[in-house]
Amino acid sequence: MFNLDKFISDSVTGRPASMFEKDILDNSRLLSDEIKGKSVCVIGGAGSIGSSFIKAVLKFEPGKVVVIDLNENGLAELVRDIRSTEGLFCPDEFRCYTLNFADPIFERIFREEKGFDIVANFSAHKHVRSEKDRYSVQALIENNDIRAKKLMDLLTVFPPNHFFCVSTDKAANPVNIMGASKRIMEDLVMAYNRYFKVTTARFANVAFSNGSLPDGWIHRLQKKQPLAAPSDVKRYFVSPEESGQICMLACILGKGGEVFFPKLGEDQMLTFSAICDDFVKAEGFRKVECRNDSEARKFAADMSYESEDYPVVYFKSDTTGEKAYEEFYVPGERISLDRFHALGVIEESARRTMDEVNAFFTGLEALFAEEDFTKAQVVNAIRQFIPNFEHEEKGKNLDQKM
Repeated sequence: MFNLDKFISDSVTGRPASMFEKDILDNSRLLSDEIKGKSVCVIGGAGSIGSSFIKAVLKFEPGKVVVIDLNENGLAELVRDIRSTEGLFCPDEFRCYTLNFADPIFERIFREEKGFDIVANFSAHKHVRSEKDRYSVQALIENNDIRAKKLMDLLTVFPPNHFFCVSTDKAANPVNIMGASKRIMEDLVMAYNRYFKVTTARFANVAFSNGSLPDGWIHRLQKKQPLAAPSDVKRYFVSPEESGQICMLACILGKGGEVFFPKLGEDQMLTFSAICDDFVKAEGFRKVECRNDSEARKFAADMSYESEDYPVVYFKSDTTGEKAYEEFYVPGERISLDRFHALGVIEESARRTMDEVNAFFTGLEALFAEEDFTKAQVVNAIRQFIPNFEHEEKGKNLDQKM
C-alpha cells in the first residue's frame, strides 16, 4: 500500500522527522504559555496549511478553536481527522463555520466573541494559475488583499495577542500577480503592526498539498490518466506537518513585523519531473516518457489496468508567471539566521505607511470599478506599489496544461 507520508520523507524532503522538531522542543514552555487555554481563530483552516497549523496548535491545548472556511467538505474532513487521531487534544469548544471571512456573519461572530487571543489567516488564492485574465486577477486581489484589509480593520476592534498571515516565497522579487498580491499583503498587514503584533512567513512548496501538481498525480492515477510535470522548474519542499509548524512558530515566537522562512539550501531544491520519476516507481510502475500530451493520453486510454508501464509528459515551462527558482529574501532585508535552528527571520524590511497602503487600495478599487479595465492596467498599478515587479506576459496560462 502506498504511504504518502513515507514517500514525502524519503523522496521529497529527505527528512525522516520534521526539521522544526528542535525549535519546537527548545521553545515548548513559551509555546505552551501563549497557547494553552487561549482562544484561537483560524481562517482558511480546511486547507493543507491551515489544517496543519491547527494540528500543531492543538498539541499545546488551546481553550477554544473557531475555524472559518468556504470548503464545507474540507471542514467535515478536518473534524473527522482530528477526532480520529489518537492522542491529539481537541477542546470542548471546537467549532467550524462554512462562510467567507469577509461575510457580515464572521464579523458578528468576531464581535460576539470579543475577538480571539490568536488569529491566523490562511485564506488565499495561492496558485500561479489564478492569473488568467482580468476576472481571475480581480478575484485573486480581492481575496488576498482587499478582503484582508477589511479583516485587519475588524481586528483593531478587539486586537489579538498574535496575528499571523501566510505569505509565499513568490513574494520575494515577484514575477507573477499571485506573488505580487502576497507582497502587497505583507506590506498591508505590517502596516497594522502599530495596533497589534503581526507576523508572517514565506515558505516553500508544501509537498502534495491540496490542488498542487503532485496532489494531482494521485487523482490522475485513480482515473488512469497520464502524469505531467515541468522539467526545468526547481522548488524547495516542506512536508504538510512542517508547513503548519512554520506558521505556529512564526505566529507565537515572532516579534511584530517579522517574516519567517525555512533554512533550506540550494542542494535541497528538486524539479517536479524528478519527484514524478520517484512517484511512478513508488506506485509500482515503469515510466514511459511520451513526446506530447496527445501521445500520453492515447497511451493511457489504451493501456490495461494490469499494465506495469505508465505514461508521463515532461515539458519546459512556458506559461505566464512561472519562476524558475525560489528565494526567500531580497537585498535590503535584514536577516537573522541565528535565533532558531531551522528558521531564518527577516527582522527588518522596507515597508509602507498606512497612508501609502490606503492610497494604493483606493486606486485599486477605483480601477476595478471601471467596466473595461484590463489585466495590463492592474499590472501597471501594482508596479506603482512594487517598482521591481518583473511581470512578463507570455499569453499562456497553466489552465492550458494537463
